[in-house]
Order: sequence, then structure tokens, then C-alpha cells
Amino acid sequence: MISMLLAAGLAVAANCDLEHPSGAPGCTRASVDTLPMNAIQVIGTHNSYKLAIAPAEMALVRMANPGEAMHLDYAHPGLTVELNAGARQLELDLLNDPEGGRYADPLAMKMARDAQSAPYDFTPLKAPGLKVMHVQDLDYRSNCPTFVGCLKEIRAWSQAHPDHVPILVIMNLKEGGAGFPGATQALAFDAKAMDGIDAEIRSVFPDSALITPDKVQGKAPTLAAAVKAGGWPKLKAARGKVMFAMDEGPAKTDIYRGQRKSLEGRAMFINTDEGPAAGYVTLNEPAELKARIDAALANGLIVRTRADADTMEARANDHARQTQAFASGAQYVSTDYLKPDVRFGPYEAHLPGGGTARLNPKTGK
Repeated sequence: MISMLLAAGLAVAANCDLEHPSGAPGCTRASVDTLPMNAIQVIGTHNSYKLAIAPAEMALVRMANPGEAMHLDYAHPGLTVELNAGARQLELDLLNDPEGGRYADPLAMKMARDAQSAPYDFTPLKAPGLKVMHVQDLDYRSNCPTFVGCLKEIRAWSQAHPDHVPILVIMNLKEGGAGFPGATQALAFDAKAMDGIDAEIRSVFPDSALITPDKVQGKAPTLAAAVKAGGWPKLKAARGKVMFAMDEGPAKTDIYRGQRKSLEGRAMFINTDEGPAAGYVTLNEPAELKARIDAALANGLIVRTRADADTMEARANDHARQTQAFASGAQYVSTDYLKPDVRFGPYEAHLPGGGTARLNPKTGK
């Protein structure tokens, strides 16, 4: 499989923007579109939906846990803005809310008595359906509070930009408590809720707009066998499409898989680099997990890693982890800083060499 990628990559210049090829030698649309989609590298955003915690509510968090407050002190401008800025990976945190309204009366706002100085529209949270927020009752503000609302925004952007390289949307499934007394318990994701995630995805995205496990597996015996044999679609077929992946461990992915051999009929890939369902994996520590990233890439998997985390790199203007992330060969590299947070300094993350998508340094040469 690697030899096929190497052969395909020879026709494409390392400095070519794969989303917008210039037409110069080594950067033509025809040559770029022969690459498989796992031969690209792009940047994305972490917790892409997240708005800042309101000032009075953040003051309460700082009093209770200064370290946690520091880690939560970031925000994003909105999915459309991020996509326009070049993000091709988005991350959403889902909460199960089949009856609606479970997360519509947050404790932090009541404790801070902050409804007037920092208003927030809770109307979307009152309807049944999956919700999007970081921590119920605490870090609840979202630029798209419902999963369907987020999906519609991504779909609208995708339709308006039909030549984009494939977008990866990863999801964390939040369950249980928020870590402080009196907080609402987030409902578990049982088999019915897992089916509900797929149903909401397919209510917005037609099959023709999705990259699914079934399409990648094709006639191969398993998804893992397909990706190892080079089963990812070429960019010509993958442009304008979106791929969804569940970023969770076995306790949740086993429920989602059920009795399937791989992921037959499912809308999402799952986070694993082992077994028949392996096609995508999250490996967020590019230095510590280098060997696993290398092995995953050699087996044809798509990998997501992080350039920064918990505001630490931004506060120190430290690019070491970012450099390691891009050098790792992970196809999707996530950041909280497409633009600097002026409170911390000049730190930001961009694809090396500029552009939106580049030839992957490990799988595309």
C-alpha cells in the first residue's frame, strides 16, 4: 500500500496546495486528484463549537479550580469562519437529550446570576435531539448548540465549496457528571442513542455527500483489510465530501459496532488501530505516540493528532508540539489557534508552507 502512495505522490510537488492546485508543473488538478485521500495533510480545530465561558461564570471556576479554568479558557469563532480559514477537521461534543431541555438551565449561570450581563439563547436546547457543548452546567455555550444545527452549517458550507478536500468531523460522546455538586448528569449513549447519531447525520447529509466505512471497505473482507490495501477514495472522488468518526474508547465503540464484523451500515468510523474495524484513530500526543502513529499510517489508517492542548502552548508560545504533529504524518492536525489569542501572545498554528492541504510528509511522498 505504501509503495502505491509513493508512486502516486511522485507526480505532485511537495509545496502544492492540494485543495487549490495552481496548475504549475507538479501541481495540476489532474495529478493531485489521483492521490488517495490519506495522502493529504490538513489542519483542523479542537472543540470547534466552543464559545468562551461568560466572565462572571469563569470567575467562579477560577475560585474553585484555577488550573481547570486555565485549561477551559479558549474559544472558537464558529464553524463557517473556521472552515473559511482553512480548517478541514472539526470536533463536536455530543450530549444525549431525547426528550429535550435536560441541559437548558445551567447551574453556573444561576450561581453567577449572569443572565443579564452574558445572555444566551437556550431555545435550541429545549427541543429533543443531540446537543453540542463541552461541559453541561459549566462550559455550555456553543456556537451551534444542536448537532443537527452544526451539521446543517457544515453541509451548507460544503455545498458552497464543492471542491474542498474531505472534511473530517470527530465526535466525543459526553456522559455522567460535570465534576461538581449539583450538576446535571449527562445521559448515557445506549444502542438507541448510537442509532440516533447516525440518524441525525443522515437527516442532513445524503449518502452521496458522505465517506462511510462501507464505501471504503468495498468488497474487502474487513475495513482494516481495505485501508491496508489502499481502499481510501482518490481525491477526485472525495472532494466535497465529509467523513464522521467517533473519538471514543471500546466501552462506547463496542455499543456502536454491535455484532457487526466491521462497521457495516454505520455512518461513522470509530477510534481504533486494532481489529477488523480499524480505519481511523485518534493519537493526540505526536511525540509520545510516534511509534503508534507510524504503525497506523503503515496500515493505511487515517490519523488525527493535536498541535496544542489546554492553552499551554499558546501561553508559552511553544511550537515544539506543533512541529512534531505536522512531522508525524497524521492527516488531520488539530489546534485551538488558527489565529492568536492576543491575551496570551503570538502563538498560532498553520499548515507548513501555507495553503489548505499539502502532500503528507509520510504517506504522500
